[in-house]
Amino acid sequence: MSDSVQDLLTEAILSPHRERDPEGRVVPPPEWWDLPPEAQDQVFQEALTARLLEKGVDARGRSGTVRAVLAGLGLA
Repeated sequence: MSDSVQDLLTEAILSPHRERDPEGRVVPPPEWWDLPPEAQDQVFQEALTARLLEKGVDARGRSGTVRAVLAGLGLA
């Protein structure tokens, strides 16, 4: 897999937006399954770092994931 393809997949995965199945359960982004296992480990670590950075710049200390969940609940 080329670096540019992996970069595009990584960018899509790092978004806090998640699709839901018909029962409302959060499902992994489809790009996740296109990554080799070692890249999945790396992207997971990058996602944790991204959420920490998001929390650091939010006035309430909320990550993009927290904001997305609250918006979904109508509490944002």
